[in-house]
Amino acid sequence: MKQAVVIGATSGIGRSLALKLVAAGWRVGVVGRREALLRELKERYPTAFSYAAVDIAQPAACLNALSDLVERMGGMHLCVVCAGTGELNPSLDFTLEEPSILTNVRGWTAVVDWAYNYFEGRGGGDLAVVTSIGGLRGSASAPAYNASKAYQINYVEGLCQRSVQSASNVRIMEIRPGLVDTAMAKGSGLFWVMPVDRVANQALNALLKGRRLIVVTRRWLIVGWILRILPQFLYLRL
Repeated sequence: MKQAVVIGATSGIGRSLALKLVAAGWRVGVVGRREALLRELKERYPTAFSYAAVDIAQPAACLNALSDLVERMGGMHLCVVCAGTGELNPSLDFTLEEPSILTNVRGWTAVVDWAYNYFEGRGGGDLAVVTSIGGLRGSASAPAYNASKAYQINYVEGLCQRSVQSASNVRIMEIRPGLVDTAMAKGSGLFWVMPVDRVANQALNALLKGRRLIVVTRRWLIVGWILRILPQFLYLRL
């Protein structure tokens, strides 16, 4: 039986992916801050789920918990990093920006490096991370969130380059969603907000095929392309 760890599995895309992996026959370790939600998964599927309740914004404790979880599971073939946070912050209140930096940059980097080193030390494995279409451009209303996702996109590319150059057999995959119907989708006038289940289905199918970049849902490929080519003087006025 293959084993996966899903970091950020208490809700949203992470929780849906964890359930779908179990349905596909995987044993899954779920990680998140809210222990009651993790325990609920364990109680529903006692033999399929293991869990660790920890916050990636506290890297030292998180890495210790992850290592213990993988040891209890007997190994790991796939690690999916879904943990993230972000707030609308038009007033540039740093107390709203700081959690995005601590979670999406500092903690995220710690767990991604941990997973990569784990796989590299064992001759291979699959590391998948959830970024965002928002990382393609800056945002006046959520500057830290979009900036942190841009950081993730570039960091993942660096890991891909490292894997190719070192022939480490660590496969890096990026799941890049548009707007998804979760607590992360904030603001008014949102369009093309996709159901979580649909996003997770497309993401999992692409993951199992080993695709390097997974934009979900597919219509967001169009948005991503437009964002990339849109001149700055036009984008700044949107």
